[in-house]
Amino acid sequence: MKEIYYAHVLKSKVHNYYYKGHCKDLQKKLIQHNSGMTVSIRPYIPFEIVYFEEFETEIEAIKREKYFKTSRGREFLRKILAQ
Repeated sequence: MKEIYYAHVLKSKVHNYYYKGHCKDLQKKLIQHNSGMTVSIRPYIPFEIVYFEEFETEIEAIKREKYFKTSRGREFLRKILAQ
C-alpha cells in the first residue's frame, strides 16, 4: 500500500493564527496539536484543518510546507482560504 504524506494548514478557532506543517496522519496530528503536545502553539488551541495537500513522498510534503511559510505561499493560502 502506498504511503501518503500531507502538507497542511491548521487555523486556531479562537485566534487569527495559522500553523503550517507536514505529517503522515492528518487526524492524528490534529489531535496531538489540540491536546497541547506542542508547547509553542498551546496558547492557540483548539485548531481545525483548513487546507491540506497530499504527496507521495515526505520530501515533497516538506517542500510544500516550506513554500506555505514563504511570502508567496502565504499569499497563495490567503487567496485559497478566502474562497
